[in-house]
Amino acid sequence: MPDPGELDPAAVEASVRELREVILAAEAARAGEIAATHPEHRRSAANLVHYVALRARDIRDLQGRLAAMGLSSLGRSEGSVLGAIDAVLGALAGLTGSAPPPAVEAVGLEEGRELLGRNADALLGPAPAGRSTRIMVTLPAEAADDAGLVAGMAAAGMDLARVNCAHDAAGAWERMAAHVRAAPPAGGAPCRVAMDLAGPKLRTGPLEPGPRVVRARARKDDLGRTVRPARIALLAPGVAAPPAAWTDDAVALPVDDAGWVARRRAGDRIRVRDARGRRRRWTVEATGDGACLATSGRTSYVTTGMALTAVPGAPGAGPDTALVGGLPEVERAHRVARGDALVLTRSLAPAPATAAGEPHRIGCTLPEAFGAVRSGERVWLDDGKLGGVVERADADEIELTVTDAPPGGARLRAGKGINLPDTRLRLGAVTDKDLDDLRTVARHADVVDVSFVRRPEDVARLQAELAALGASDLGVVLKIENAAAFEALPRLLLQAMRSRRVGVMIARGDLAVEVGFERLAEVQEEIMWLCEAAHLPVIWATQVLDRLAKTGQPSRAEVTDAAMAQRAECVMLNKGPHIEDAIGALDSILRRMGGHHDKKRSLLRRLRAWGDPADAGGDAR
Repeated sequence: MPDPGELDPAAVEASVRELREVILAAEAARAGEIAATHPEHRRSAANLVHYVALRARDIRDLQGRLAAMGLSSLGRSEGSVLGAIDAVLGALAGLTGSAPPPAVEAVGLEEGRELLGRNADALLGPAPAGRSTRIMVTLPAEAADDAGLVAGMAAAGMDLARVNCAHDAAGAWERMAAHVRAAPPAGGAPCRVAMDLAGPKLRTGPLEPGPRVVRARARKDDLGRTVRPARIALLAPGVAAPPAAWTDDAVALPVDDAGWVARRRAGDRIRVRDARGRRRRWTVEATGDGACLATSGRTSYVTTGMALTAVPGAPGAGPDTALVGGLPEVERAHRVARGDALVLTRSLAPAPATAAGEPHRIGCTLPEAFGAVRSGERVWLDDGKLGGVVERADADEIELTVTDAPPGGARLRAGKGINLPDTRLRLGAVTDKDLDDLRTVARHADVVDVSFVRRPEDVARLQAELAALGASDLGVVLKIENAAAFEALPRLLLQAMRSRRVGVMIARGDLAVEVGFERLAEVQEEIMWLCEAAHLPVIWATQVLDRLAKTGQPSRAEVTDAAMAQRAECVMLNKGPHIEDAIGALDSILRRMGGHHDKKRSLLRRLRAWGDPADAGGDAR
């Protein structure tokens, strides 16, 4: 609580007037950048500059004094910084008798919300009735050939479909977009298409494949008793899959002899010696067209070329032998533990398995990293599951000591993400692949998401390429997924606002790894405030209701996270077998929370949970 001596209205007014001069000076200094923005964004760009200048000062003491005097503390001024300051100065002038400051054109208090709503509609489409936050859904590969899958997601409440251009190919993206356009919209407005450029993602290189082996597992209880035998579907050459009735946890094995499979009958015994040299006995339970189903009470490790010796049940019949056909190679992984040495190599030749006492070796897909990384810098792998510190780096190798790993270590596979939060990489966000993909994006998408943006030059490059393709009005979304983008966000927004339709995606997966999980909540709040000052819509992305989409059962934490996401203009869900359930749940959560919150404002709608105190017997809902 401020000291009463600090509540002199004239002194408080002087402090607020000084703050006003600071933000107007910042606007004058950035006049050229503001003038370069699209005409529809110029006043918003000025407000963004005002907000950055405001937040560059610590005004907590001033806020306390304003609140103690019953005035606005400027804590909700994002959408209209100068308007909020001038409203406070008007009230203070009434107390001190001074003249209010000269009028300056600025975004009004209510106008800021209107501008944000207009820009959100332009980029994301109108929000459905009863829900102010849109739902974006990442399409799975199956969406290219399954129009019904896309229609089901649209009917469940999808407002935008996201196509990830890091996967599949242009033909598949085109078919996905066509299915989205054809899907009947649930909320009245057509579903829009966003296409996500892959960008210069750092990933681990390939590993040498493991052995061709399959495990047929028998399940046992705590006392070692078999509760479900191993189930093995043996398939003749040319048979792609077992009968549908057998597919429930049955392991499919090819057999090199169609006649052998055809001769099998229920009750036949099959003798095998598995990959570990263990003798096993399988029993044929059923036969089908070109297939037979065997079971075993013990686990078997099966390899290509392993002998299957059948002992038919018919009296006097001799052994009958065939061989296991070609099995797929097992995907190999390094088992990495804390304290291990790990070497990232420029070479992308498949890395061998780690020999005892030797460092793990795996490729890094981005050559530019080898000239930029320095000793002492941090490296994170596989969405932060593993972390380490660089011991040495040269033109061909980066060696690090693993400092962060789960107890017992973690499996590091090919194609996993690499984050270098301390390294200043001098590379553009738009790659040669992105330029090729952009031709498809410009023809079929409403919005393009640019990945791994770091500098205003990245945004300018994209805008120039879109102009060359005659697609300047394509919506542009900046994905904020590294520390460099977060630190440069005001400049990134000013550059992006040269386009008419603009927004920001908070890509919380990579961003959390880059800035630290403990800072993610703070960082995402600051991004939302800054975008509100620019009157630009925000897409809240990564792992929203992820468990529900994948397993059909949400966690308590992710339901709370989804409720918090209501403050954004759009929320993104990732793919999963239960995605329609996740869309429906998110739709319900967003509709409920929309009556309680609007950005930072708490909306005091009537609460029925406790009933009416004037009616103790009322219905509490």
